[in-house]
Amino acid sequence: MKKITQITPLYPPLVKRGGGDYQIKDNNGVTLIELIITVSIIAILVVALGFSFQGWMGRYKVENQIKQMHTDFMNTRTRAMTMNRMHFATSAANAYTIYEDTNPAPDGNGTLEIASDFRLPTYPKSVEYTINWTGPGNQINFDRRGMIAPAGSVHLTSTVDADYDCLTVSQTRINMGKWNGATCVER
Repeated sequence: MKKITQITPLYPPLVKRGGGDYQIKDNNGVTLIELIITVSIIAILVVALGFSFQGWMGRYKVENQIKQMHTDFMNTRTRAMTMNRMHFATSAANAYTIYEDTNPAPDGNGTLEIASDFRLPTYPKSVEYTINWTGPGNQINFDRRGMIAPAGSVHLTSTVDADYDCLTVSQTRINMGKWNGATCVER
């Protein structure tokens, strides 16, 4: 049997120094050109991803606010049926508020009286973008049976192209959609 006395790797070129340690032969390190190219590539990627991230965040904010409004309107509809009372949603430029019809006691009179009807906790809710309501007036009514009047759509004015940026409100449904400039196209 043949005895191996020394192992010499082919690549990278190693040289045996004193004390039995192997060291890389002809190690010149990283050149300035290689370093500049690496830093340039990283800088380009950071800039490109930064712009992409800003667009993604803008779309996320619009979609999140529409989804929150959808959830609030659906909960208001359910609350109107559960409590057996009229509920109202009103909107201003950058906020919306939900009221429960409590005046006169005990069941209200079916009309919104902002000064005396009960405003639900956590309202008004502010939104970052302008709220636009295409129905008549600035109020949505939820009756005791869960029916909604008047029909119309709610959309947020923004400069980003979000997948969902509007709500279609009909007598029995509230659906999310995409605003095409004139109407809310349900998705």
